[in-house]
Amino acid sequence: MTPSKPPMRSGRNAGPAWRAGASDGKTGAPKPFGQMNMPPRRAWLSFAIILLVNYLLMSMLFPSTDASVTIPYTTFKEEVEKSNIRAIYSIGPSIEGRFVKPVTWPPPGQAKPASAQGVEATGLQGLVEKLAPKPEPRSAETFTTTLPAFVDPGLESFLIKHNVEISAVPIKQGGGALATLLYGFGPALLIIGFYVWMFRRAQQGGVGGALMGIGKSKARRYDQDAETKVTFDDVAGIDEAENELVEIVDFLKSPEKYTRLGGSAPKGVLLVGAPGTGKTLLAKAVAGEAGVPFFSMSAAEFVEMIVGVGAARVRDLFKQARENAPAIIFIDEIDSIGRARGTIAIGGASEQEQTLNQILTEMDGFSGREGVIVLAATNQPDVLDKALLRPGRFDRRVVVNLPDKVGREAILKVHTRKVPLALDVDLADLAATTPGLSGADLKNLTNEAALLAARRDQKDVHQKDFLDALEKIVLGPERPLLLSHEDRERIAYHESGHAILGLLVPGADPVHRVTIVPRGQALGVTYQRPQTDRYNYPEAYLRAKIVGMLGGRAAEEIVYGTKTTGAESDIEQATMLARNMVTRWGMSDKLGMVQLAPRQNEYVGGGLLPAAKPFSEETARIIDAEVQRIIDDGHAEALRLLTQHRKELDALVEALLARETLGEQEILQVTGLPRAPELSALPLAQSAAEEERVKEAQGQR
Repeated sequence: MTPSKPPMRSGRNAGPAWRAGASDGKTGAPKPFGQMNMPPRRAWLSFAIILLVNYLLMSMLFPSTDASVTIPYTTFKEEVEKSNIRAIYSIGPSIEGRFVKPVTWPPPGQAKPASAQGVEATGLQGLVEKLAPKPEPRSAETFTTTLPAFVDPGLESFLIKHNVEISAVPIKQGGGALATLLYGFGPALLIIGFYVWMFRRAQQGGVGGALMGIGKSKARRYDQDAETKVTFDDVAGIDEAENELVEIVDFLKSPEKYTRLGGSAPKGVLLVGAPGTGKTLLAKAVAGEAGVPFFSMSAAEFVEMIVGVGAARVRDLFKQARENAPAIIFIDEIDSIGRARGTIAIGGASEQEQTLNQILTEMDGFSGREGVIVLAATNQPDVLDKALLRPGRFDRRVVVNLPDKVGREAILKVHTRKVPLALDVDLADLAATTPGLSGADLKNLTNEAALLAARRDQKDVHQKDFLDALEKIVLGPERPLLLSHEDRERIAYHESGHAILGLLVPGADPVHRVTIVPRGQALGVTYQRPQTDRYNYPEAYLRAKIVGMLGGRAAEEIVYGTKTTGAESDIEQATMLARNMVTRWGMSDKLGMVQLAPRQNEYVGGGLLPAAKPFSEETARIIDAEVQRIIDDGHAEALRLLTQHRKELDALVEALLARETLGEQEILQVTGLPRAPELSALPLAQSAAEEERVKEAQGQR
């Protein structure tokens, strides 16, 4: 594994914590607790009527399934005779009992009145029959009856003879008061409770509270009088972006300075940069310097499952900002709702489109003189809708780049303010050692170094703590693997192959450290870092990197004559680099300067995949052949150089087996090789003249 520089890691450059304050913007004296949180008195009469109606409906629609039937004494004796009585319970003349099998009573033929059975009822009896309710036959498992006064004294023996249990407890027992309450009044109580809860939510949250506050903005407000606020003193390493926002701060502090000449502040500023570069911190610093309310909200918080909620939250957010103007609205990761509208969405029904349309409308609805400025952050500017980026909405685009060496040193000074540093700590050297790291990465590095020093029971943080923390972040934590001597030796040859080529190939990055201690997913690591920050890469430098990447496999082939899986990461990196040289950077003579790969996002990586392959099958074959040629040339060069310097390779392996980890000076001392020569950056004419002077000087000697 040969990382040439630390990979860019995602993260948010977080500043000191801000205290969140109330942001509803409501005024006026509060209402008494009872009036605000409880329904009016007239509602309670409605509640009582609802309870009564609920009980009657439950009784009529859902009668008790185990209700008893009243049967004549003669029927009771008949059922005993049939052995259909399981048990009885008697108090005085009343008897209640349970059938073995359910009995239907009254029988269908007896349910009719006497007149229906062929007997004409007259007088009072006929009137009673007409007014009395007609019993309907129904089946029941329990019954009641009454003993006549002339009951047979042999009833007890009659019951025992037919195996009827004479119980000492009632046959049918009620379900209790709680069961009756829940059964009769439960649904109504739930409805009343939900109404009271909704009423209290509506009183607390206004109109939006009637729908549980789903349309209310979830923006967090940070006031200028917080105990800890972020200013430009807490922001370092991004001076260009900071200078672009100074005018915004000046306008918020002294708007009349610009409005008297007819000018107005930009409505929106879009902060574009890689993750962890400090976009959110910069926005907070603008609010802290201007001393105005700062409303912060992530774009993803606008979107909910219910269509229209995002638009409602946008309206509420801008309403709060206007009420507290001058103010700043910060929308983080705006690309989650600001993506370009296309044919994928179905008309205007999608939640994302409605939210975006509302943002566009709100930004058109206020002038720059209101003192409300919208700041937004994204690391995917290419996917944003063009209507969002036009002048009059986001007037300015501020690019927040990764810090250079000077910027990294300034960031380290900010993050080490409260860290006790030892005298041997050199922040300038640490800044040079960490190319490609963002502000968030440097903050993490400082924290890891402090934790490591505390684990070692030190009073101060030393330079070694920072270097060890950097190795842990970039290379991964150490893994306590028990390896055999043969495996350790093969790993040592693999890593030594990378290191030796880093000293021999012109233009190679200096080798900073080599170790055969397993870290992360790698069994050994060779760490190379450039002397300065690089923004442009010549072809010779890229080919030198490929040669160095293939040095591990080449060393194994020279020494052992076999191949292992240890070169997987090296082959992957070399192939990707060679393919970019051919398809993106025009470094193939056969294909020339033709773009054959989709454009990549320079901030988060990854390509924008086209709908179809933008070249023919013949071109694809040539691409594969050119990539293979570049890798084969690099592999052949690695074999040639390592074969010529086999003595230095063996010496470095012996040192690694003895010490496991070697620094830059130790590597130079063990191998006896100087650093790799620099690539010539002179124009062709000057380079030829320089070579001629060197030849003349050698001839004079």
